[in-house]
Amino acid sequence: MTDELPVVPAAGAHDADVDRLFGEGGALSHAVRGFRSRTAQTEMAKAIGHAIANQETLIAEAGTGTGKTFAYLVPALLWGGKVIVSTGTKNLQDQLFLRDIPTVRKALNAPVSVALLKGRANYLCHFHLERTLQNGRLTSRDDVGNLREISRFMKTTTTGDKAELSKVPENAMIWNLVTSTRDTCMGSECQYYQDCFVMRARKEAQQADVVVVNHHLFFADVALKETGMAELLPSANTIIFDEAHQLPETATLFFGDTVSTSQILELCRDVLAEGLSHARAGADWAKVVAPVEKATRDLRLAFGQDAVRLAVSQIAPSSSFFPAMTTLQEALQTLIDVLEKQAERAETIEQCRVRAITLQTQLAAWNTARDQAAAAPQAEQEKVLWVEAFSSSLQLHQTPLSIAPIFNKQREGTPRTWIFTSATLAVKNDFNHYNSQMGLWDVVARSWPSPFDYEQQGLLYVPHNLPQPSAPDYTDAVVDAALPVIEAAGGRAFLLCTTIRAVNRAAERLRLEFAQRNLPFPLMVQGEAGRTELLDRFRAAGNAVLIGSQSFWEGVDVRGEALSLVIIDKLPFSPPDDPVLAARIAALERKGLNGFVHHQLPEAIINLKQGAGRLIRDETDRGVLMLCDPRLISKPYGKRIWQSLPAFKRTRELDAVRAFFAQATV
Repeated sequence: MTDELPVVPAAGAHDADVDRLFGEGGALSHAVRGFRSRTAQTEMAKAIGHAIANQETLIAEAGTGTGKTFAYLVPALLWGGKVIVSTGTKNLQDQLFLRDIPTVRKALNAPVSVALLKGRANYLCHFHLERTLQNGRLTSRDDVGNLREISRFMKTTTTGDKAELSKVPENAMIWNLVTSTRDTCMGSECQYYQDCFVMRARKEAQQADVVVVNHHLFFADVALKETGMAELLPSANTIIFDEAHQLPETATLFFGDTVSTSQILELCRDVLAEGLSHARAGADWAKVVAPVEKATRDLRLAFGQDAVRLAVSQIAPSSSFFPAMTTLQEALQTLIDVLEKQAERAETIEQCRVRAITLQTQLAAWNTARDQAAAAPQAEQEKVLWVEAFSSSLQLHQTPLSIAPIFNKQREGTPRTWIFTSATLAVKNDFNHYNSQMGLWDVVARSWPSPFDYEQQGLLYVPHNLPQPSAPDYTDAVVDAALPVIEAAGGRAFLLCTTIRAVNRAAERLRLEFAQRNLPFPLMVQGEAGRTELLDRFRAAGNAVLIGSQSFWEGVDVRGEALSLVIIDKLPFSPPDDPVLAARIAALERKGLNGFVHHQLPEAIINLKQGAGRLIRDETDRGVLMLCDPRLISKPYGKRIWQSLPAFKRTRELDAVRAFFAQATV
């Protein structure tokens, strides 16, 4: 560090340029069809230009329709230096890289190079593809057909990015066999290292002026220093997080540590296959892996058949979980001893040995943390230890109580610009909740309202006489209330549910009702196809009803009449059995704060704003937002919730909803 202070440009050094570029007759209006100058967009771009000039942190909430993507891309491409743009999803990454950045770069005539960087699992692996082709172990016709397509794709692709191969579904099982993980990558030992798509993407990212990543990759790197971002971060002058409302959850995921029984069973499968391939006489491989597999399954069976989430303190001391854990670690150690003797036979066996040691270390770390938690007072605990049981697997988690101190540490050091932007960061213009989650104190936070005329374009409808959301027949009551509204809207609806169980029940009921009433609305249900395919079908149909849970609450853009009704079954409060939520609430209450008011309520409001934001996507859109939860009216906090939503006209009468839709058809 030197004692010299950096030269700080005057405030608003780029304001005149921003006015010129975003103004009528400016570069953007010439290059972008239908572009119109918007005050909020121009002001946001100036604020970002100012933050870049002064290497400051800015929180920028921009209502739907502000045009926030251009508002940050223009100053970033012109003055941002080396820029990392991190988005919420891979779909948004592709949209930025393939559409938005090329549009802005062309409009500005900016000579910047751009690279796209995704997580390792998105790139074809030469080694694993070749092995899968040689093994010929595939049983399903789909897998065989998909592998043929992937093999053809490998011969023509320059990036190896699986998103380019639309013929093979993104969630097809075959991808697991033809991509690598951190555990199964051979690194520089691999015969294909020079041609590796992952390495090529990382190299391009090193050299590019602008790199587009996603939040998962960004935080996996910060946590693991492994994903190729580790070299990128030090050289970056500007870091922009789009869809920044997702960061607290994503960062929590990566700053914690998780070990799963699935990883151990996968290791056992690979040990058996590699042992038989390369060291058949070295050991009785089936007998070597059998005790580990049994101990792994016994660990899962300690929690019966149901899916559960339990803090470690909730597990009874007499539970079979604790002895099963000891047995698993002992069995794993025996496996490691065998692998050590055989590792020199093949690189892949050595790789299995390294994976086994990593898993053993993770299990030991979880146990050590458990002992420390048992000995330390609750107020001093910085991590939440918990287990999550699924139908056939078990996960052991260590999750930080707060990511704020860890994230702040990442922001210290080299001065650079940090931009956090989303349509939903504040609760009624109050950023306190977001600031406290991310540790962003004493930073500038600004909000620009949507240019849409919500009072004219939308209607908020809360029906009468719905039961409490805890009632066993609640989803049926929601469907009963929604049916006349769906009819009035002519289909064209999203039904957003807070649980998969509600999605399935609503789908069952609507399928039946549509058939009985002879309603011509195509029904699309999350899980029946990939999200992109469902949305394409929804748009094409023009009168469809789509039922989805969390993945349709955000990042979904359906403009025009195809979506004119959004129904939300209940307020999206986090599940009460979440051990991390319980620990965070307890921590707030030890400080004299109210866990519900200061954490659960703002979280639910931000989530609800995302769901509500699906409705009006354009200046000509019209529609009804139907909120079915009676707590919006009956609870004192209900007012705070609807005041945080767009300023729709409000009604509780079905006739007013019918009149609204009738007006649209006049």
